[in-house]
Amino acid sequence: MTRAFQKIYTRIDNITKATVTLRAAGVGNDELATVGGRLAQVVKISGEEVTLQVFAGTEGVATDDEVVFHGEPPTLRVGDDLAGRFFNAYGQPLEGGAAPEGEPRQIGGPTVNPFRRLQPSELIATGIAGIDLNNTIVTGQKIPFFADPDQPYNQVMATVALRAQADKIILGGMGLTNDDYLYFKNVFENAGALDRIVSFVNTTENPPVERLLVPDMALTAAEYFAVDKGQKVLVLLTDMTLYADALAIVSNRMDQIPSKDSMPGSLYSDLAKIYEKAVQLPNGGSITIIAVTTLSGGDITHAIPDNTGYITEGQLFLRNDSDTGKVIVDPFRSLSRLKQLVIGKKTREDHPQVMNAAVRLFADAANAKTKLENGFDLSDYDERALGFAREYSLELLSIDVNVAIDAMLDTAWRLLAKYFTPAETAIKQELVTKYWPRSGN
Repeated sequence: MTRAFQKIYTRIDNITKATVTLRAAGVGNDELATVGGRLAQVVKISGEEVTLQVFAGTEGVATDDEVVFHGEPPTLRVGDDLAGRFFNAYGQPLEGGAAPEGEPRQIGGPTVNPFRRLQPSELIATGIAGIDLNNTIVTGQKIPFFADPDQPYNQVMATVALRAQADKIILGGMGLTNDDYLYFKNVFENAGALDRIVSFVNTTENPPVERLLVPDMALTAAEYFAVDKGQKVLVLLTDMTLYADALAIVSNRMDQIPSKDSMPGSLYSDLAKIYEKAVQLPNGGSITIIAVTTLSGGDITHAIPDNTGYITEGQLFLRNDSDTGKVIVDPFRSLSRLKQLVIGKKTREDHPQVMNAAVRLFADAANAKTKLENGFDLSDYDERALGFAREYSLELLSIDVNVAIDAMLDTAWRLLAKYFTPAETAIKQELVTKYWPRSGN
């Protein structure tokens, strides 16, 4: 349905697989339009020549179809009633309820002025020991999960949503299967956590190009709660590889020359404009971003993880542990570059020493395993290291461990005392005196 004063055109000059081009006056960048009843968005303006990206594709569009410009870019009405609801890529309710009320905000706006940013200094606990113990996350940080497509990364994201110590959780789901969408919905509802979760979802049944709107919708909601309300907000984005694939689809259909791995040349800036929304604000509000990037055949050099690594402050690797059968947060390939801002300061004093000792001894176990695989005899120390590594994986690295940080540290001390002497751990004597279990087990 058109409104008064909308610009309407009935002559399209050029049609590609994803775009239409026509001559129009007074049109703005990113403005929404309908082309033959299909939603579209302005992606290029050259004089009076305007190119629109048609989200559902251009198959069946004719050169005399009606093009109606809406006069505004995509917006989201922000307010407290966003919480507890699921929306599509356009910010429309998925459950069929009333549209959200509140002030309309343009999505995809600029990041927070650097002058207003504070150095991140607050811990954001997830309850997952492989993260909180070894790769502690700080409010205002941006960090991806790197995972193979067959790993349960969406289950991990749902777990983080339920356990994270944050005021609001914003989920941005891109290319979710219906099973994954229903999984998120059921988990959140059954946990009684909907009052602090807002979800924007694009499923495999929706046009892939719609995925490009999801991160901006999620971050617009996040900025409302963080900037306007001063709340601690955690944004979960899954899967950024499917987001980048949608960028490539649009780039290809617009006949742009691809860059590395068939990705558009703008991939770095497209990813950066999302991740750089992470911020710690003077009013106490913050936006922390955890995103999933699935790997193709474990290839970390692919353009998507490669560019992501330059933008973000570390990475979290999921891998299957062959010794325990568990999916763990790999302590060797994972890294949180901001953890030193909080460990031992916002967490217990022994945290840095215990973390370093446990990872070093886990590495000794990996060396012992290599010796065993190559037919060498194992020493008593090697045998103890292997026993420690197995229990360390089961009780602290596995993604299904859900304990507080102090309990993680106590567990680590117990395992260290069970398999090693204080001297073998190389932990400072004053900490050993204070925390070493009296029984030795």
